[in-house]
Amino acid sequence: MAGGTRAGGHEGAGVQVAADGVALLDELRAAIGKYVVLPSEEALTAVTLWVAATHIQTALQHAPRLAVVSPTKGCGKSRVLDVLHEAVHQPMMTVNTSPAVIFRVIGKNPPTLLVDEADTIFGPKASGDSEILRGLLNAGHQRNRPAWRISGPEHKPTPFPTFAMAAIAGIGDLPDTVMDRAVVLRMQKRKPGEKVTRSRYSVPELNALRDRLTAWLGPLRGQAARMVPLPVEDRAADTWEPLVIIADLAGGHWPAQARAACLAMTRHEAAQDEQSSLKTRLLRDIHRIFAQADNPEALATQDLVAALIQDAEAPWAEHGTKGLNAYHLSNLLRDFNISPANYRFDKGRQAKAYMRNRFLDAWARNCPDLVEAAPEPEHGAAPARIPQGRPPAAPAGTLPVGPPGGPAGPKRAL
Repeated sequence: MAGGTRAGGHEGAGVQVAADGVALLDELRAAIGKYVVLPSEEALTAVTLWVAATHIQTALQHAPRLAVVSPTKGCGKSRVLDVLHEAVHQPMMTVNTSPAVIFRVIGKNPPTLLVDEADTIFGPKASGDSEILRGLLNAGHQRNRPAWRISGPEHKPTPFPTFAMAAIAGIGDLPDTVMDRAVVLRMQKRKPGEKVTRSRYSVPELNALRDRLTAWLGPLRGQAARMVPLPVEDRAADTWEPLVIIADLAGGHWPAQARAACLAMTRHEAAQDEQSSLKTRLLRDIHRIFAQADNPEALATQDLVAALIQDAEAPWAEHGTKGLNAYHLSNLLRDFNISPANYRFDKGRQAKAYMRNRFLDAWARNCPDLVEAAPEPEHGAAPARIPQGRPPAAPAGTLPVGPPGGPAGPKRAL
Protein backbone atom coordinates (compact mmCIF):
# COMPACT_ATOMS: atom_id res chain seq x y z
CA MET A 1 0.00 0.00 0.00
CA ALA A 2 1.45 3.32 -0.97
CA GLY A 3 1.39 6.21 1.44
CA GLY A 4 -0.64 9.38 1.09
CA THR A 5 -3.60 11.05 2.72
CA ARG A 6 -6.15 13.63 1.70
CA ALA A 7 -7.01 15.83 4.66
CA GLY A 8 -8.51 19.17 5.43
CA GLY A 9 -7.24 21.53 8.11
CA HIS A 10 -4.22 23.77 8.50
CA GLU A 11 -0.81 22.66 7.30
CA GLY A 12 1.41 25.03 9.25
CA ALA A 13 0.96 23.80 12.83
CA GLY A 14 1.37 20.12 12.06
CA VAL A 15 5.15 19.74 12.41
CA GLN A 16 5.37 19.71 16.21
CA VAL A 17 2.19 17.66 16.53
CA ALA A 18 3.58 15.05 14.11
CA ALA A 19 6.88 14.89 15.97
CA ASP A 20 5.06 14.36 19.26
CA GLY A 21 2.91 11.67 17.65
CA VAL A 22 5.88 9.73 16.29
CA ALA A 23 7.59 9.64 19.68
CA LEU A 24 4.38 8.76 21.51
CA LEU A 25 3.51 5.87 19.19
CA ASP A 26 7.09 4.62 19.39
CA GLU A 27 6.89 4.60 23.19
CA LEU A 28 3.49 2.90 23.17
CA ARG A 29 4.72 0.21 20.77
CA ALA A 30 7.77 -0.49 22.93
CA ALA A 31 5.64 -0.66 26.08
CA ILE A 32 3.12 -3.11 24.61
CA GLY A 33 5.96 -5.28 23.32
CA LYS A 34 7.45 -5.39 26.80
CA TYR A 35 4.36 -6.97 28.38
CA VAL A 36 3.10 -9.35 25.70
CA VAL A 37 4.58 -11.39 22.83
CA LEU A 38 2.58 -10.79 19.66
CA PRO A 39 2.74 -12.97 16.53
CA SER A 40 4.82 -10.53 14.45
CA GLU A 41 6.28 -7.05 14.27
CA GLU A 42 3.37 -6.09 12.01
CA ALA A 43 0.93 -7.30 14.66
CA LEU A 44 2.67 -5.12 17.27
CA THR A 45 2.34 -2.13 14.96
CA ALA A 46 -1.35 -2.87 14.38
CA VAL A 47 -2.14 -3.17 18.09
CA THR A 48 -0.34 0.10 18.80
CA LEU A 49 -2.39 1.94 16.18
CA TRP A 50 -5.60 0.23 17.28
CA VAL A 51 -5.08 1.38 20.88
CA ALA A 52 -4.52 4.95 19.70
CA ALA A 53 -7.59 4.82 17.44
CA THR A 54 -9.85 4.09 20.44
CA HIS A 55 -9.12 7.62 21.65
CA ILE A 56 -10.71 9.23 18.57
CA GLN A 57 -13.38 6.64 17.75
CA THR A 58 -16.12 9.29 17.87
CA ALA A 59 -14.45 10.90 14.82
CA LEU A 60 -14.18 7.66 12.86
CA GLN A 61 -16.56 6.04 10.39
CA HIS A 62 -15.56 2.49 11.30
CA ALA A 63 -14.70 0.75 14.56
CA PRO A 64 -12.36 -2.12 13.68
CA ARG A 65 -12.52 -5.25 15.81
CA LEU A 66 -9.35 -6.74 17.22
CA ALA A 67 -9.70 -10.54 17.09
CA VAL A 68 -7.26 -12.16 19.54
CA VAL A 69 -7.46 -15.87 18.76
CA SER A 70 -5.35 -18.96 19.43
CA PRO A 71 -5.52 -22.72 18.79
CA THR A 72 -5.22 -23.61 22.50
CA LYS A 73 -5.31 -22.02 25.93
CA GLY A 74 -2.21 -20.48 27.46
CA CYS A 75 -1.24 -18.39 24.42
CA GLY A 76 -1.51 -14.96 26.06
CA LYS A 77 -4.94 -13.81 24.87
CA SER A 78 -6.10 -12.61 28.29
CA ARG A 79 -2.74 -10.95 28.83
CA VAL A 80 -3.30 -8.93 25.65
CA LEU A 81 -6.67 -7.74 26.98
CA ASP A 82 -5.09 -6.86 30.34
CA VAL A 83 -2.52 -4.69 28.56
CA LEU A 84 -5.16 -3.08 26.35
CA HIS A 85 -7.28 -2.33 29.43
CA GLU A 86 -4.66 0.09 30.71
CA ALA A 87 -4.12 1.97 27.43
CA VAL A 88 -7.42 2.21 25.53
CA HIS A 89 -10.16 4.80 25.88
CA GLN A 90 -12.71 3.98 28.60
CA PRO A 91 -12.22 0.19 28.74
CA MET A 92 -15.12 -2.15 29.51
CA MET A 93 -13.79 -5.63 30.31
CA THR A 94 -16.36 -8.40 30.20
CA VAL A 95 -16.72 -12.18 29.98
CA ASN A 96 -19.83 -13.75 28.45
CA THR A 97 -21.90 -10.59 28.74
CA SER A 98 -25.48 -10.24 27.52
CA PRO A 99 -26.52 -8.18 24.49
CA ALA A 100 -28.88 -6.14 26.71
CA VAL A 101 -25.92 -4.85 28.72
CA ILE A 102 -23.97 -3.92 25.60
CA PHE A 103 -26.98 -2.08 24.16
CA ARG A 104 -27.20 0.08 27.26
CA VAL A 105 -23.53 0.98 27.76
CA ILE A 106 -22.84 2.17 24.21
CA GLY A 107 -23.74 5.82 23.81
CA LYS A 108 -22.44 8.95 22.14
CA ASN A 109 -19.06 8.43 23.82
CA PRO A 110 -18.83 4.63 23.65
CA PRO A 111 -16.47 2.53 25.74
CA THR A 112 -13.87 0.20 24.26
CA LEU A 113 -15.28 -3.32 24.64
CA LEU A 114 -12.81 -5.98 25.79
CA VAL A 115 -14.51 -9.36 25.52
CA ASP A 116 -12.66 -12.39 26.90
CA GLU A 117 -13.48 -16.10 26.50
CA ALA A 118 -15.47 -15.49 23.34
CA ASP A 119 -15.46 -19.24 22.68
CA THR A 120 -18.05 -19.53 25.47
CA ILE A 121 -20.22 -17.01 23.62
CA PHE A 122 -19.95 -18.42 20.10
CA GLY A 123 -19.14 -22.05 20.90
CA PRO A 124 -21.45 -25.07 20.54
CA LYS A 125 -22.87 -24.61 24.04
CA ALA A 126 -23.64 -20.92 23.57
CA SER A 127 -27.04 -19.52 24.50
CA GLY A 128 -29.52 -18.08 22.05
CA ASP A 129 -28.10 -14.62 22.75
CA SER A 130 -24.94 -15.45 20.79
CA GLU A 131 -26.53 -14.62 17.43
CA ILE A 132 -27.85 -11.33 18.82
CA LEU A 133 -24.39 -10.46 20.11
CA ARG A 134 -22.79 -11.43 16.81
CA GLY A 135 -25.23 -9.16 15.00
CA LEU A 136 -24.45 -6.35 17.42
CA LEU A 137 -20.69 -6.74 16.90
CA ASN A 138 -21.17 -6.77 13.13
CA ALA A 139 -23.44 -3.72 13.10
CA GLY A 140 -21.18 -1.80 15.50
CA HIS A 141 -18.30 -1.95 13.02
CA GLN A 142 -19.89 0.91 11.08
CA ARG A 143 -21.38 4.18 12.27
CA ASN A 144 -25.16 4.73 12.12
CA ARG A 145 -26.22 1.09 12.47
CA PRO A 146 -28.47 1.23 15.56
CA ALA A 147 -30.36 -1.71 17.01
CA TRP A 148 -34.05 -0.98 17.51
CA ARG A 149 -35.81 -2.30 20.59
CA ILE A 150 -39.11 -1.73 22.35
CA SER A 151 -38.23 0.18 25.51
CA GLY A 152 -39.68 2.14 28.41
CA PRO A 153 -43.08 2.09 30.08
CA GLU A 154 -44.74 3.34 26.88
CA HIS A 155 -43.13 0.52 24.84
CA LYS A 156 -41.78 2.88 22.21
CA PRO A 157 -39.43 1.71 19.45
CA THR A 158 -36.04 3.00 20.56
CA PRO A 159 -32.72 3.02 18.67
CA PHE A 160 -29.73 1.79 20.66
CA PRO A 161 -26.28 2.75 19.33
CA THR A 162 -23.96 -0.15 18.44
CA PHE A 163 -20.86 1.74 17.24
CA ALA A 164 -17.90 0.93 19.50
CA MET A 165 -14.41 -0.46 19.14
CA ALA A 166 -14.04 -4.00 20.47
CA ALA A 167 -11.25 -6.47 21.17
CA ILE A 168 -12.50 -10.05 21.33
CA ALA A 169 -10.40 -12.96 22.58
CA GLY A 170 -11.13 -16.68 22.36
CA ILE A 171 -9.88 -20.13 21.45
CA GLY A 172 -10.43 -20.85 17.77
CA ASP A 173 -11.65 -18.46 15.12
CA LEU A 174 -14.57 -16.16 15.82
CA PRO A 175 -17.58 -16.25 13.46
CA ASP A 176 -16.57 -15.41 9.90
CA THR A 177 -18.58 -12.20 9.85
CA VAL A 178 -16.70 -10.93 12.93
CA MET A 179 -13.28 -12.04 11.64
CA ASP A 180 -14.01 -10.25 8.36
CA ARG A 181 -14.31 -6.97 10.29
CA ALA A 182 -11.22 -7.48 12.45
CA VAL A 183 -7.51 -7.02 12.64
CA VAL A 184 -6.59 -10.59 13.53
CA LEU A 185 -3.92 -11.56 16.06
CA ARG A 186 -3.19 -15.29 15.86
CA MET A 187 -1.51 -15.89 19.20
CA GLN A 188 0.85 -18.78 19.92
CA LYS A 189 2.51 -20.08 23.07
CA ARG A 190 5.71 -18.29 23.97
CA LYS A 191 9.00 -19.96 23.12
CA PRO A 192 11.29 -20.82 26.08
CA GLY A 193 13.51 -17.82 25.36
CA GLU A 194 10.72 -15.29 24.98
CA LYS A 195 10.35 -13.30 28.21
CA VAL A 196 7.79 -10.67 29.15
CA THR A 197 7.36 -8.35 32.09
CA ARG A 198 4.39 -9.21 34.31
CA SER A 199 1.37 -7.29 33.13
CA ARG A 200 0.52 -5.97 36.60
CA TYR A 201 3.61 -3.75 36.36
CA SER A 202 2.21 -2.20 33.16
CA VAL A 203 -0.47 -0.12 34.87
CA PRO A 204 1.41 3.13 35.66
CA GLU A 205 3.36 3.15 32.38
CA LEU A 206 0.39 2.38 30.15
CA ASN A 207 -1.94 4.70 32.06
CA ALA A 208 0.52 7.55 31.49
CA LEU A 209 0.69 6.74 27.78
CA ARG A 210 -3.12 6.57 27.67
CA ASP A 211 -3.37 10.10 29.09
CA ARG A 212 -0.81 11.37 26.59
CA LEU A 213 -2.73 9.77 23.72
CA THR A 214 -5.87 11.59 24.85
CA ALA A 215 -4.03 14.90 25.01
CA TRP A 216 -2.39 14.42 21.60
CA LEU A 217 -5.38 13.16 19.67
CA GLY A 218 -8.14 15.24 21.27
CA PRO A 219 -7.42 18.41 19.26
CA LEU A 220 -7.04 16.33 16.07
CA ARG A 221 -10.55 14.83 15.98
CA GLY A 222 -11.79 17.24 13.33
CA GLN A 223 -8.76 16.64 11.13
CA ALA A 224 -9.08 12.87 11.57
CA ALA A 225 -12.75 12.96 10.54
CA ARG A 226 -11.80 14.58 7.21
CA MET A 227 -8.91 12.26 6.35
CA VAL A 228 -9.17 9.61 3.62
CA PRO A 229 -6.10 7.34 3.57
CA LEU A 230 -4.91 6.22 0.14
CA PRO A 231 -5.15 3.59 -1.19
CA VAL A 232 -7.28 1.09 0.67
CA GLU A 233 -9.91 -1.23 -0.80
CA ASP A 234 -12.97 -3.25 0.17
CA ARG A 235 -13.46 -4.45 3.74
CA ALA A 236 -9.74 -4.01 4.47
CA ALA A 237 -10.30 -0.30 3.96
CA ASP A 238 -13.06 -0.20 6.53
CA THR A 239 -11.01 -2.13 9.08
CA TRP A 240 -7.60 -0.56 8.55
CA GLU A 241 -8.59 3.00 7.69
CA PRO A 242 -8.75 4.17 11.35
CA LEU A 243 -5.31 2.69 12.03
CA VAL A 244 -3.78 4.32 8.95
CA ILE A 245 -5.37 7.65 9.92
CA ILE A 246 -3.55 7.48 13.27
CA ALA A 247 -0.28 6.74 11.47
CA ASP A 248 -0.80 9.64 9.07
CA LEU A 249 -1.57 12.00 11.94
CA ALA A 250 1.74 11.02 13.53
CA GLY A 251 3.79 11.17 10.35
CA GLY A 252 7.45 10.21 10.30
CA HIS A 253 7.96 6.49 9.66
CA TRP A 254 4.48 5.53 10.84
CA PRO A 255 2.50 5.96 7.57
CA ALA A 256 4.76 3.53 5.70
CA GLN A 257 4.94 1.19 8.70
CA ALA A 258 1.14 1.09 9.03
CA ARG A 259 0.62 0.32 5.35
CA ALA A 260 3.25 -2.42 5.42
CA ALA A 261 1.50 -4.00 8.41
CA CYS A 262 -1.86 -3.77 6.66
CA LEU A 263 -0.51 -5.45 3.53
CA ALA A 264 1.25 -8.25 5.43
CA MET A 265 -1.61 -9.04 7.81
CA THR A 266 -4.41 -8.91 5.22
CA ARG A 267 -2.40 -11.20 2.93
CA HIS A 268 -1.87 -13.60 5.82
CA GLU A 269 -5.59 -13.72 6.54
CA ALA A 270 -6.33 -14.25 2.85
CA ALA A 271 -4.03 -17.28 2.97
CA GLN A 272 -5.81 -18.48 6.10
CA ASP A 273 -9.16 -18.17 4.31
CA GLU A 274 -7.80 -20.16 1.39
CA GLN A 275 -6.54 -22.88 3.74
CA SER A 276 -9.90 -22.92 5.52
CA SER A 277 -11.68 -23.35 2.18
CA LEU A 278 -9.33 -26.21 1.33
CA LYS A 279 -10.15 -27.97 4.59
CA THR A 280 -13.88 -27.55 4.00
CA ARG A 281 -13.41 -29.05 0.52
CA LEU A 282 -11.61 -31.97 2.15
CA LEU A 283 -14.50 -32.60 4.56
CA ARG A 284 -16.96 -32.56 1.69
CA ASP A 285 -14.88 -34.95 -0.41
CA ILE A 286 -14.48 -37.36 2.50
CA HIS A 287 -18.24 -37.26 3.10
CA ARG A 288 -18.76 -38.18 -0.56
CA ILE A 289 -16.22 -41.03 -0.39
CA PHE A 290 -17.87 -42.51 2.70
CA ALA A 291 -21.27 -42.25 1.00
CA GLN A 292 -20.00 -43.96 -2.16
CA ALA A 293 -18.71 -46.81 0.01
CA ASP A 294 -22.17 -47.17 1.64
CA ASN A 295 -21.04 -45.32 4.78
CA PRO A 296 -18.84 -47.96 6.41
CA GLU A 297 -17.84 -47.61 10.04
CA ALA A 298 -14.26 -46.87 9.00
CA LEU A 299 -12.06 -46.41 5.95
CA ALA A 300 -8.42 -47.40 5.91
CA THR A 301 -6.15 -44.37 5.64
CA GLN A 302 -4.49 -45.66 2.49
CA ASP A 303 -7.87 -46.28 0.85
CA LEU A 304 -9.15 -42.83 1.78
CA VAL A 305 -6.01 -41.14 0.44
CA ALA A 306 -6.23 -43.15 -2.79
CA ALA A 307 -9.89 -42.22 -3.30
CA LEU A 308 -9.12 -38.52 -2.75
CA ILE A 309 -6.26 -38.53 -5.24
CA GLN A 310 -8.33 -40.32 -7.89
CA ASP A 311 -10.77 -37.39 -8.13
CA ALA A 312 -9.51 -35.56 -11.22
CA GLU A 313 -11.45 -32.39 -10.36
CA ALA A 314 -10.08 -32.15 -6.80
CA PRO A 315 -6.77 -30.53 -5.78
CA TRP A 316 -5.48 -33.58 -3.90
CA ALA A 317 -3.37 -35.15 -6.66
CA GLU A 318 -1.32 -31.92 -6.76
CA HIS A 319 -1.28 -31.24 -3.04
CA GLY A 320 2.25 -30.76 -1.74
CA THR A 321 5.11 -31.82 -3.98
CA LYS A 322 3.96 -35.36 -4.82
CA GLY A 323 0.27 -35.32 -4.04
CA LEU A 324 -1.71 -35.88 -0.86
CA ASN A 325 -0.36 -38.53 1.51
CA ALA A 326 -1.34 -39.86 4.94
CA TYR A 327 0.78 -37.24 6.72
CA HIS A 328 -0.86 -34.36 4.80
CA LEU A 329 -4.31 -35.78 5.48
CA SER A 330 -3.64 -36.01 9.20
CA ASN A 331 -2.37 -32.41 9.29
CA LEU A 332 -5.39 -31.06 7.41
CA LEU A 333 -7.83 -32.82 9.75
CA ARG A 334 -6.04 -31.99 13.00
CA ASP A 335 -7.93 -28.71 13.53
CA PHE A 336 -11.20 -30.66 13.45
CA ASN A 337 -9.95 -33.01 16.20
CA ILE A 338 -9.98 -35.91 13.73
CA SER A 339 -7.15 -38.42 13.70
CA PRO A 340 -6.65 -41.99 12.52
CA ALA A 341 -6.64 -44.97 14.86
CA ASN A 342 -6.01 -48.70 14.67
CA TYR A 343 -9.00 -50.59 13.30
CA ARG A 344 -9.68 -54.28 12.72
CA PHE A 345 -11.45 -54.94 9.43
CA ASP A 346 -13.01 -58.19 8.20
CA LYS A 347 -10.86 -61.32 8.11
CA GLY A 348 -8.65 -60.00 10.90
CA ARG A 349 -6.96 -57.31 8.81
CA GLN A 350 -5.81 -54.42 10.98
CA ALA A 351 -4.74 -51.00 9.70
CA LYS A 352 -4.74 -47.31 10.46
CA ALA A 353 -8.16 -45.96 9.59
CA TYR A 354 -10.51 -43.02 9.96
CA MET A 355 -13.74 -43.70 11.85
CA ARG A 356 -16.78 -42.14 10.24
CA ASN A 357 -18.27 -41.07 13.57
CA ARG A 358 -15.25 -38.84 14.19
CA PHE A 359 -16.33 -36.68 11.22
CA LEU A 360 -19.91 -36.10 12.32
CA ASP A 361 -19.24 -33.01 14.40
CA ALA A 362 -17.00 -31.43 11.74
CA TRP A 363 -19.57 -32.10 9.01
CA ALA A 364 -22.37 -30.61 11.13
CA ARG A 365 -20.38 -27.45 11.85
CA ASN A 366 -18.68 -26.84 8.51
CA CYS A 367 -20.94 -28.56 5.95
CA PRO A 368 -24.43 -28.40 7.48
CA ASP A 369 -26.07 -28.85 4.09
CA LEU A 370 -24.61 -32.38 3.93
CA VAL A 371 -26.08 -33.50 7.24
CA GLU A 372 -29.61 -34.85 7.35
CA ALA A 373 -31.51 -36.32 10.24
CA ALA A 374 -31.56 -40.08 10.18
CA PRO A 375 -35.06 -41.29 9.19
CA GLU A 376 -37.02 -43.22 11.77
CA PRO A 377 -37.50 -46.88 10.81
CA GLU A 378 -41.00 -47.86 9.72
CA HIS A 379 -43.10 -49.86 12.14
CA GLY A 380 -42.13 -53.50 11.87
CA ALA A 381 -39.07 -52.80 9.74
CA ALA A 382 -35.87 -54.63 10.50
CA PRO A 383 -33.28 -52.64 12.43
CA ALA A 384 -30.49 -51.01 10.48
CA ARG A 385 -27.65 -53.34 9.55
CA ILE A 386 -24.65 -52.97 11.80
CA PRO A 387 -21.43 -52.87 9.73
CA GLN A 388 -19.15 -55.83 10.11
CA GLY A 389 -15.82 -55.41 11.82
CA ARG A 390 -15.06 -54.22 15.31
CA PRO A 391 -12.47 -51.79 16.56
CA PRO A 392 -9.84 -53.49 18.69
CA ALA A 393 -9.02 -52.36 22.18
CA ALA A 394 -6.76 -49.36 21.84
CA PRO A 395 -3.20 -50.28 22.77
CA ALA A 396 -1.27 -48.05 25.11
CA GLY A 397 -0.19 -44.80 23.54
CA THR A 398 -2.83 -44.71 20.77
CA LEU A 399 -5.97 -42.68 20.45
CA PRO A 400 -9.36 -44.27 21.23
CA VAL A 401 -11.38 -45.22 18.23
CA GLY A 402 -14.63 -43.80 19.62
CA PRO A 403 -15.65 -40.16 19.89
CA PRO A 404 -14.22 -38.12 22.79
CA GLY A 405 -16.25 -38.64 25.93
CA GLY A 406 -18.32 -41.48 24.46
CA PRO A 407 -18.13 -45.20 23.90
CA ALA A 408 -16.44 -46.72 20.91
CA GLY A 409 -18.51 -48.38 18.25
CA PRO A 410 -20.81 -47.59 15.35
CA LYS A 411 -23.28 -44.74 15.27
CA ARG A 412 -26.26 -44.29 13.03
CA ALA A 413 -25.47 -42.45 9.84
CA LEU A 414 -26.59 -38.87 9.65
